[in-house]
Amino acid sequence: MLYRRFGRTELQMPVFSCGGMRYQFKWQDVPSSEIPEDNQANLEATIRRAMELGINHIETARGYGTSEMQLGRILPEFPRDQLIIQTKINPVADAAEFRQTFEESLQNLQLDYIDLLGIHGINHAESFDNSMRPGGCLEVAQQLQKEGKVKFIGFATHGPKDIIIQAINTNQFDYVNLHWYYINQWNWEAILAANRHDMGVFIISPSDKGGMLYKPPQKLVNLCHPLSPMVFNDLFCLSHKQVHTLSLGAAKPTDFDEHLKTLEYLDQAEEILPPILSKLEQEAIASLGEDWVKTWETNLPRWENTPGEVNIPVILWLLNLVTAYDLVEYAKKRYNLLGNGSHWFPGNKADRLEELNLRPSLVNSPHADKILHKLAQAHEMLAGEEVKRLSKS
Repeated sequence: MLYRRFGRTELQMPVFSCGGMRYQFKWQDVPSSEIPEDNQANLEATIRRAMELGINHIETARGYGTSEMQLGRILPEFPRDQLIIQTKINPVADAAEFRQTFEESLQNLQLDYIDLLGIHGINHAESFDNSMRPGGCLEVAQQLQKEGKVKFIGFATHGPKDIIIQAINTNQFDYVNLHWYYINQWNWEAILAANRHDMGVFIISPSDKGGMLYKPPQKLVNLCHPLSPMVFNDLFCLSHKQVHTLSLGAAKPTDFDEHLKTLEYLDQAEEILPPILSKLEQEAIASLGEDWVKTWETNLPRWENTPGEVNIPVILWLLNLVTAYDLVEYAKKRYNLLGNGSHWFPGNKADRLEELNLRPSLVNSPHADKILHKLAQAHEMLAGEEVKRLSKS
């Protein structure tokens, strides 16, 4: 395994982390007695495989249902100093509740301390305030740090870039969990800000949120050849030294295997990546037009400033991915989260175009005349049953 310094924590972090949101029994808490033996055995085999590979960073959250409790049955079997354990807790208005939830996590995990405690979901102004205000959740985390129950404090975010950078620039956090991968590079500026503050950088779910790359469309497979789309995306991320670790949401022990192929290519990334990147870009231009590819995002309104809170940038982005790379299943899943994702995936679908006047919102876009048609096209192509976030399903 390859390790990178995880910012000012000085932890030697494996470039792959074992994310804990796909192998647990349920997304809701249930009594320990209800955990099926085969599910627990699979989880424990997955953790043992991770440790055999040198993937000693295990990442979970209080919001991942039975994940913490199930990990608590296996983690004590390993020497504590060989583990890097991260859990995450949602920021709430009542900081005492935040502390109580942390104590539940500690008990679930059967540990005396947590290496990395993340404030889970600094996604908008309210969660930022609940975290950062005097007496807020960050102060509780810092108190836990003084008590020896937490080593380092970070935050996880699905929020917009400005909120992420605002949190980073407080210089109160040791690391950040955020989204960034080939199909979504919007947070690069935030990664650079984190580097300036010597923070660890953890990439959330690059294989799932990065395009459901465990079942890629054939068109993407062809474009990424000679690498698989999953290995290409891993290599793309890790070729940037500003990135320290990628979360692999392993559901079973063999889920690490494809990712591990990336390691043999890292020293050759400068030769291997450019031809693939060129193919992907040229296909986008051929499918969408060069002018659109280079300028489609220009002066688009934010969802909160758009009538009906239609999330125009995300909808157009998803349509681009379908048109260029055949990422239909991925786009449908994300599109139908709109309206159900709260601050984790905000804004609404383009299902009310006839009753909403979006033209004033698009007046500064060079593509104003095209966008309404594209929004209608996206809705016709992608609309389906509403999708709930995993933690609500």
